[in-house]
Order: sequence, then C-alpha cells, then structure tokens
Amino acid sequence: MFLPFFQSLRTAGIPVSLREYLGFLEGMKAGLVTYDVEGFYYLARTVMVKDERLLDRFDRAFAESFSGLEEIGPDDVLEALDLPEDWLRKLAERHLSEEERAEIEALGGFDKLMEALKERLKEQQGRHQGGNKWIGTAGTSPFGAWGYNPEGVRIGQDVSHHRKAVKVWDRREFRNLDDSVELGTRNIKVALKRLRRWARAGAHHELDLEETIRATADHGYLDVRTRPERHNAVKVVLFLDVGGSMDDHVGVVAELFSAARSEFKHLEHYYFHNCLYEGVWRDNRRRWSEVIPTAEVLRTYGPDYKCIFVGDASMSPYEIAFAGGANEHWNAEPGRVWLERARAQWPDNLWINPVPERHWPYTQSIEMIRGIFEGAMVPMTLDGIERGMKALGR
Repeated sequence: MFLPFFQSLRTAGIPVSLREYLGFLEGMKAGLVTYDVEGFYYLARTVMVKDERLLDRFDRAFAESFSGLEEIGPDDVLEALDLPEDWLRKLAERHLSEEERAEIEALGGFDKLMEALKERLKEQQGRHQGGNKWIGTAGTSPFGAWGYNPEGVRIGQDVSHHRKAVKVWDRREFRNLDDSVELGTRNIKVALKRLRRWARAGAHHELDLEETIRATADHGYLDVRTRPERHNAVKVVLFLDVGGSMDDHVGVVAELFSAARSEFKHLEHYYFHNCLYEGVWRDNRRRWSEVIPTAEVLRTYGPDYKCIFVGDASMSPYEIAFAGGANEHWNAEPGRVWLERARAQWPDNLWINPVPERHWPYTQSIEMIRGIFEGAMVPMTLDGIERGMKALGR
C-alpha cells in the first residue's frame, strides 16, 4: 500500500533505494509506530532521507501522498477501527483534563471515558461547536484555535486557517528553502542577469588572447598572457520570509532562491517571519537556538550591498507599527524601525512580493510595507523581477 509513496519520493528527486524502502516496511511490520501519524512521518523520514537538504522535498512528497489524513474525524476513527484500549486511553489523555478523567472513572470507568472522549472530539471538530468567551476551538473567542477572531491569540493550533491572529504562542517549525530547485529557474536567472556588474578578480588563469597576440608580435616569439576571470561583482544580502502565509509560496520562492544562489557569487541570506525584527536566522531548524542579532547583520555588510526582501507582507498591522506586536515573540521595537534601519544601511533595496500585484490594495500591511519602501516593491513575476533588478542596477 506504500508503493505510491515510494514512487512519489523518487519522482520528487529523493534517491531512496529499494533497500531503504524495504527497511521502512520492516519498521512498520515491527510495530514501531501504530496509530500515530507524526511517528509514521518521522519513521519514514529517518529511514528514507539521508541528506538534510532533501527534507523539504520529502515533506512535499509526504503531503501529496497522504493528503486527507487530517480530515479523518473522530467517528471514523472510533467506529471504523477496532482500536486497542491502551491507545484510546492515551488519546483520551490528550483531550480530557485530569479532573475530567477522574470524575468519569468514578462514574463508570473506561466505557464512560470513551463516550466522553467521543463527545469531546465532536465538540472540538464540529462545524458549529464554538463559542465566544472560553478558551476553546471553532469559535470566535479571542483565545483558542480552529476558530475566527481578527484580534485573537492562537493557542493549540499548528497552522493558521484565517491568518488573522495577532499573536501565535505555538512554536512552529519552518523549513529551509531548497536552493537546488531547477524547475522554472532558467527564466528567473535571465531576469536576475540585469543586476550583473562584471569585474576581473582572482588569480591570472584565463587566456588573454588579444594581449597574447600583441605580445607575441612585439617580441617575435610566443608570449602567452593571462588575466583574472570575470566574476559578477554585485553583492547581495537577501532576507526571506518563511512560515505562516508564506507556505503558499514556497515553490516559487525556492526557485528564486536557487536562481539567486547561482547568479550571485557574493550572496548572504537570512530568514525572518512576517517582518524584520531584532533577530534573524540562517537555518530554520535552529531558528530558536541560533538567532543572529539583526544589528550585527547591519554592521557586517556595507552599503555597497544590494538588499532584497522576499515576502508576502501579509500580517497584522500591529507587527509593523507597534512594539509588542510581533507574531511569535515580544519585540521591543516596531518592525517598521528595523525595516527603516535596513533601508538606511543599504540604500539600494527592494521588496519582492509573491502575492499578485492586483491584490495588494486589499491588504493593509502590504500597503504599509510599500510605503516604508517608498514604492520599491515588485511582484514575483518575471516582469516584476526584471523591473526590480533594473531599478537596483541604476
């Protein structure tokens, strides 16, 4: 039954071997994971991915192969499967408090516990079960998950549905962009060439034909002359927005990142989430443990660098305008302040937005970012990138 998954991995460019696939099947047969989607995911990834640069491809192949698992409801699970009692007890522990479990055990034991579990699951997953006051799900409370409140604090939810929460206290893990993506990058490379500025640097190991001919004619014998190779002298510092609403644009941003890595010899990249604040990072797997102070980045790269931001600029306006408005942490200074510092340090700057340009006027935060960048925002289309590179190259 997992053969289509194996084929999806191979199609995605992951060099998984038949031996590794058989090892995965042996792990499943041995019962290393049972009724645990997360455990199943990590087992498959551990066995079949040997290069961390392929993790993003694996995630996409996994999502494509097993899309719909999250739509299986509690009734489907409890009624269609003959589940072990110990597994159901563990599931109950995730949905009922200690007091609720103790009360139910006192009233009737495991059977009553299972009935309460089914009711709780229905309440949490039902289409119209939410309220407007308590911490819960599927409601309009300012605290909770799987509901809607434009000024809310999201608790206990791994992904955003309406993307309206002001703060997210759940630590989400973001993936590094795959800079080896080639699909569609050729045209992007052509657009990026407008920013090229050639200079000869390095050792003299390229044949200078014209000088060789001239020197040979002058001296009367073969006099080979060499010169340094030409390299693109443009230096770029690239800031990439990841996570949240940017998940919708991972593919095209990865193509841009891949093209930029091949076109610019001097390219420094950093990740941020939603807006620039006091810290950035290079590796999304260590985004909480290896934060790089933004002030340090500003001091490291001189004003001769070109600065490019890539992001959808779609966020709560508070994240841009106020201290404490950041989505996942308490920021001492507004995002606007850090964006203005970046623009002051690197006068040649640009914001590339994957959201279609016709939609920009309908999102307040996009208009705010455009104002900060004084209109230096272009869509992530070939025409938009070409326009942006032309403006940066002036």
